[in-house]
Amino acid sequence: MFDLPTGSRAERRSYAAFRKFLIADGYHMEQFSIYSRILLSRDSKETHLKRLKANMPGSGAVTVLTLTEKQYESRDILIQTRKNAADNLDPGPQLTLAF
Repeated sequence: MFDLPTGSRAERRSYAAFRKFLIADGYHMEQFSIYSRILLSRDSKETHLKRLKANMPGSGAVTVLTLTEKQYESRDILIQTRKNAADNLDPGPQLTLAF
């Protein structure tokens, strides 16, 4: 998980470079700013941590969570599929202006 500043042009470039590194290194985007990667062994964790540190931008925060395969598989993914009642309200007649 990461929270990187994007206020200046240089910060946006740094953010984009870090994101591209994650994708090239085999990470999968779970949500915005949350990426995951499956490792074959616990020993490879240190190697990947070193690579993350080497490619980390100069400012911002990166958090690494280590989960076992069983913990990862037992996660719950909740997706909202029903619409809110407010979404079904008729907005009334619309006004269109043409010039």
